[in-house]
Order: sequence, then structure tokens, then C-alpha cells
Amino acid sequence: MNAKITLRTATSDDAALIASMHARSWASAYRGILPDAYLDRDLQGERLAHWNARMKDVAAGAASVFIAEHEGEAVGFVCLVEPDETGSVLVDNLHALPEHRGLGTGTVMLDEAARWARARGARHLWLSVLEQNAAAIGFYESRGWRCAGREADHMAGIDLFSLRYTFSLDQAQQDSVRQ
Repeated sequence: MNAKITLRTATSDDAALIASMHARSWASAYRGILPDAYLDRDLQGERLAHWNARMKDVAAGAASVFIAEHEGEAVGFVCLVEPDETGSVLVDNLHALPEHRGLGTGTVMLDEAARWARARGARHLWLSVLEQNAAAIGFYESRGWRCAGREADHMAGIDLFSLRYTFSLDQAQQDSVRQ
């Protein structure tokens, strides 16, 4: 990972950019998992409606979004939801553009998620990943995330399963102290 990835805080003005990255990431990562008809239609328009609404939550302080950049170009984003009553932060979305994978973007975003969560007193991070998304599962597991459950999900008109992955910030802190 020689690339220099920087992060900046997203604003409501970034909704179209985030929607575009989200649609491109889904079209690549979910090919063979979700129906092609779903991935090939106006996914960007659907994601734009989602992010226009989601950025209202961000503006209200319920979440934060960071855009990852490489040499001034947006290459990914992560959305983090404020800690819940159990001290857990939801990593609501984490996407690196397919043509920029391998730069370390995902790792930089996960490191920021942990830093952000710790600053808010959180003890854990959690996320959901589609059970068939082997690449994402491998990515998270290689970074110390553990599967904590499986639940029925419905997406793009089909029934499937999502896996809940968790990451203990307490354990990560202990590991960094030992090194």
C-alpha cells in the first residue's frame, strides 16, 4: 500500500458523489448476488434518493460520512452511525470503487471508523455484509472482525442472508499496546 489515501468529512453537497460511488460499488460487488436487472437499472438514481435522505441524518448529528480520496479523486466512502445504548457504532456503508481497490482505502476507512467510535466512547463496531459477498467477508476477517450472527434479509426483490460482523475496540486497543 504505497498510495496516500486521505479522508474528508462529507457534506450534503456530496450526496450525488456518494450515490455514484455507492452505485458503482454495488454494480461490481453484488454482480452474481443480486439480479442483473436490478444492478443494471437506475441504481444511481435510487442511491441518490437514499443519500439525499441519509445526509439529513448526518446534518442532524446522527451519523458522519467520510470520503476517501487518492490524488484528489474520490475513491470510496464510509458512513458511521452514532453509538447506540450498548456502545456500538454501526458502519452503515463502507465502499471503495472497484478500479481503486488494493490501495488500502478500506483499511484507512476502517481505521478512521475505530478512531471516530473511540472518540465517542464506543466499545464496538458492527456492520452487515451479504452472506455471498466472499470478498468483503475476507477483507473484514483479515482485519480482525468476527461473525456474530446471521439474519434473513431482503434486497432487490429477493430473500437472502446477511451476516453481522463485529469488531471490539477494547481488543484493538489492547493489541496496539502490546505491539
